[in-house]
Order: sequence, then structure tokens, then C-alpha cells
Amino acid sequence: MKQNAIILSAMLLIFSIGCSNANSSSEPENASSATATENGAGQSAVKDETSSPNIVQVAVGSKDHSTLVTAVKAAELVDALSNAGPFTVFAPTNAAFDKLPAGTVEDLLKPEKKADLKNILEYHTYVGVLKSEYMQDGQEFEQVNGGKVKITKKDNKLFVNGSEVVASIVTSNGIIHVINDVLLPK
Repeated sequence: MKQNAIILSAMLLIFSIGCSNANSSSEPENASSATATENGAGQSAVKDETSSPNIVQVAVGSKDHSTLVTAVKAAELVDALSNAGPFTVFAPTNAAFDKLPAGTVEDLLKPEKKADLKNILEYHTYVGVLKSEYMQDGQEFEQVNGGKVKITKKDNKLFVNGSEVVASIVTSNGIIHVINDVLLPK
């Protein structure tokens, strides 16, 4: 009887070792996620070929938003805007940045101006989804930096702080409203 108990114990041990080895592998199931974690990268480093693109991915794919993407990278906001959100981003075009006084963008991209750049970019971001059809004339919304933007509607056109929303793009983590001006915090 004692011999049967030893054999049964040995079989259970072998079985449990075999199961634990079968459940582990030398390669992580999602190599890109593992690499992102090991390198300290955040949500933006996760590669996903099946989901709809997020705000950052849409902006990166837009030839009209390369200056905005450069600014978001310099302010280290890529991971924040790649997270689940939801977010509403009022996204200035390259032409909007070109309207600023000469040297402004270059100055804001300097490491010592990171806080100022971040403040401006956070003024373009709202936590939540603000769909055009639900925004009303005279509404104000508090942005990530604590400042408020004012919505106006005129002749079936939508404006944020006087800048017309020329397009709206739904993303996996919110919505982008394309604007032709850079919004400056007050």
C-alpha cells in the first residue's frame, strides 16, 4: 500500500511538472507587449494590427498633422494620447502652426520649453468624447490643462475659440476635430 502511495505521488509530481512546462514557453505570447514593458515603453509601443487606430496613430498617418505629431512627441504625450481615453483632440493642421510668429514652433520644441508646449497641447485635449452634433452654441469645456474652450455654432459650422472645425475623425480612443488655428491658453 505504501508503495502505491509513493508511485501515485511520483506520478502527480511528474504530471504537475509537465503541465507547468506546457503552459510556459521561452517566447512571450505577445512579443511586442513584452518588449514594450522591458524597454519601459508605454501604450504607444503596443503593436496591434486588428484594432482601429487611436488618436496618435491617425495623426501620424496624416500629412497635414506632422507638426502636431512632432510637438506631441517633444512634450512626451504620445503614451497618454494612445491610452484608452476617451479623448477629444482639437488638432491644428501644419498650416495652423505656420500662422504662429516665426520661430515660435522651433522655440516650443526646445527641451527647456517642454512645460509650455505641454500646456498648449493639453489645452487642445478634452477627456471624453465631444461629438459635433452634441456640442451647443455657447458651451464651454474644461480641457486637460484646466483652461476652458468655448464652442460657437454659426451657419451650421462649428467653432472652438473662434477656430472652425473643418473635419471630425472618430478613432478607437476618441475623436479628432481638425482645426486651422493653434489654440493658446488664456
